[in-house]
Amino acid sequence: MNTAVIPTEQAPQKVKSYGRLDRQIILILDFGSQYSELIARRIRETQVYSEVVSYRTTAEQLRELDPKGIILSGGPNSVYDNYAPHCDPEIWNLGIPILGVCYGMQLMVNQLGGEVLKADRGEYGKSSLYIDDPTDLLTNVQDGTTMWMSHGDSVTKMPPGFELLAHTENTPCAAIANHTKKLYGVQFHPEVVHSLGGLALIRNFVYHICECEPTWTTAAFVEEAIREIRAKVGDKRVLLALSGGVDSSTLAFLMYKAIGDRLTCVFIDQGFMRKLEPERLLKLFKEQFHIPVEYVNARDRFLNALNGVTDPEEKRRRIGHEFIREFEETSRRLGHFDYLAQGTLYPDVIESAGTNVDPQTGERVAVKIKSHHNVGGLPKDLRFKLVEPLRKLFKDEVRKVGRSIGLPEEIVQRHPFPGPGLAIRIIGEVTAERLNILRDADLIVRQEINQRGLYHDYWQTFAVLLPIKSVGVMGDQRTYAYPIVLRIVQSEDGMTADWARVPYDVLEAISNRIVNEVKGVNRVVYDITSKPPGTIEWE
Repeated sequence: MNTAVIPTEQAPQKVKSYGRLDRQIILILDFGSQYSELIARRIRETQVYSEVVSYRTTAEQLRELDPKGIILSGGPNSVYDNYAPHCDPEIWNLGIPILGVCYGMQLMVNQLGGEVLKADRGEYGKSSLYIDDPTDLLTNVQDGTTMWMSHGDSVTKMPPGFELLAHTENTPCAAIANHTKKLYGVQFHPEVVHSLGGLALIRNFVYHICECEPTWTTAAFVEEAIREIRAKVGDKRVLLALSGGVDSSTLAFLMYKAIGDRLTCVFIDQGFMRKLEPERLLKLFKEQFHIPVEYVNARDRFLNALNGVTDPEEKRRRIGHEFIREFEETSRRLGHFDYLAQGTLYPDVIESAGTNVDPQTGERVAVKIKSHHNVGGLPKDLRFKLVEPLRKLFKDEVRKVGRSIGLPEEIVQRHPFPGPGLAIRIIGEVTAERLNILRDADLIVRQEINQRGLYHDYWQTFAVLLPIKSVGVMGDQRTYAYPIVLRIVQSEDGMTADWARVPYDVLEAISNRIVNEVKGVNRVVYDITSKPPGTIEWE
């Protein structure tokens, strides 16, 4: 077997110009794993494009997509269950390299004549991987390296033509291969950060086995995106919803680079921004970037629209509805626009209309975590056509694009801020009083984090206002006021997140300032929930 040298991240890489029809792509067949999107992100880290598709995608459809490789994700089912999701068995005859991960490996074994049974002893968490064949898939993967296991079933008999690549103390078949057909399976999850040799394995599959080249670069994306924007928009005018965050700002720069003055940026001040941010945004775009911005004060409109609303999905729906209606009215005032540009990202799409496998029926069912105002909250009678160049990017990829086209670090490194703003950081009804309280508390959180040089240590840092009151004591007097929740998390792309271990003295300083400086608050608590099971935002 050939043990070709795998390119390293430091190796010189040729930037290739390509269109969607001839792009190298690796497809992930999703069987309901919480890590399916993470696999796609890991592939992209090798500078090869990847997307997640349904396990129902037929072999013929896959052939038409012409992927360089296919990865079968993990999933919550057992392959021997009556309603376990199965892929089209013809995919094994496509002649395309395939890597099965966890459930994906078990499905490969099951469909090709091997055997999968419930293990006498499940394996969860970190395990040492002992390598029996250090070539091909496991080239440069250190013997005894740590891999992340999560399975209650195991392969007890390999299919004809397969060989053992690796094992653990509890799993005899931890990695297998049919080298002739380029079919590979691993019982562990190489895509998670806990798998120390995971990225090396993924790079082996991408570069050596699938023979891909690292062409998915920031420069290539920008070139392709500009070409596609121009092709789609033509000589039409585009209205862009500017919020000042990294997504919409990157989009504004990209669109302006593509179509120039045919872009009109509109900042709808819905009243849910953080303290002083509308003023900072307008000054930045007009004086430093020289991109005109149309300012619309719609604070009363949005606050009235949320009057009495407590359900988070209804909040998002109404905010999305009002956004579009305000844009439509603004566009009529400014002239005719055919397109609405939005900074929708891949995680937005996934969370707004995710899918999973029903364990009872095996059917794919929608699992909407939350609607995003620019995905799930759009009205059906939208008169604009959408242009969403960032729709397939993860947040870290957007930052790279923004930096490459000249966006300043002040915006590139800005913490994510939700489109509905503080409206979904106030649990329950949104009122002017609660907005003012939360703005003041949130400003203190950001000031204390910034002053200590910790801003870039965290993915998001913010305050949440709860719609309850608790008893406190100040100056020997009883108080009855709101609690503020601190939410500080660390993450790579927002798909998963862990609560940050913030130094106690920082938490103490934030708490002391909030209860002393923000009228209406007498208690501060810290959220130590990771994602999953919680989301980063509270609504």
